[in-house]
Amino acid sequence: MSISMRTKTSTIAKPKKPRWHRKEYFSAWAFAAPALILLLIFLIIPFFIAIYFSFTNQRLISGPLRTNFVELRNYLQMLGDGSLHRALLNNSLFGMIVVPVETSLALFLAILINQKMRGVTVFRTIYFSPVVAPLVVVAVVWTFLYNPGQGLINEFIKAISFGHLGPYDWLSNPELALPAIMILSIWQGVGFQMVVYLVGLQGIPEPLYEAARVDGAGRWRQFWHITLPQLRNTTIFVLIATTILSFKLYAQVEVMTHGGPQNATATVVWYVVHQSIDNVRVGYASAVAVVFFLIVLMRVIPVLRSVIVTEEREM
Repeated sequence: MSISMRTKTSTIAKPKKPRWHRKEYFSAWAFAAPALILLLIFLIIPFFIAIYFSFTNQRLISGPLRTNFVELRNYLQMLGDGSLHRALLNNSLFGMIVVPVETSLALFLAILINQKMRGVTVFRTIYFSPVVAPLVVVAVVWTFLYNPGQGLINEFIKAISFGHLGPYDWLSNPELALPAIMILSIWQGVGFQMVVYLVGLQGIPEPLYEAARVDGAGRWRQFWHITLPQLRNTTIFVLIATTILSFKLYAQVEVMTHGGPQNATATVVWYVVHQSIDNVRVGYASAVAVVFFLIVLMRVIPVLRSVIVTEEREM
């Protein structure tokens, strides 16, 4: 009797899933499979290969030296690599300046073009057009703009200063090269963050602003107490995306300065490519890439953790 009761209880406790639920389950995996396969082929597998190469003296071309395990030699070499340390410093400076400036400017532009006025679509297109242009082409154009002899930027500075300032050799001066690339990167990338903020602004319920106006709140108080809190998740996404993009800085450096002058614009990604292709040191470049990945991960995880904790508290 007891056995039959247990059998009935177990049968009742574990009902079969409906057929439509199983169909949705398999459909979801079918739609996600192409993206997962591409991630596996082009991201996950190469990352584990890089970990393996980081413990070897692997070179890009075949030669008299055989590929051997060198244990932690590549990682220990990074401790005394001054060029790598300068690249890490440049990446940090680039992120600390570009991320907040680009995020703030994107929010300002999004609020500006979110107004209901004639011709606002034209301004949206103008602000977003640099994002669509290939980054290499943009870097080439800005190289001409920074030209110390006939560049438009120097001519503009001379015009507004009545000839008292300029010309500046932007890309050959160690003190100006990295700021010049920062200006280009902000101009080229702000359009994408602007569109993200614009979507967030259009998702804020209008009754919130109407209630604030009834209570006598001005535009500034509406911005601080309604707009910013409602854009919290959008801002977190923009900050994370911009931070990751700042760490991936490569094309501008390669096209405009080749890491110079005096490693003033060298970044970690540029340094990895330089070590693996120019110096054919794949093993050492793999070690640098693995450590750099961990550094980026350590920067992003605390932000994601704080978001999850905040969401759980609100629920």
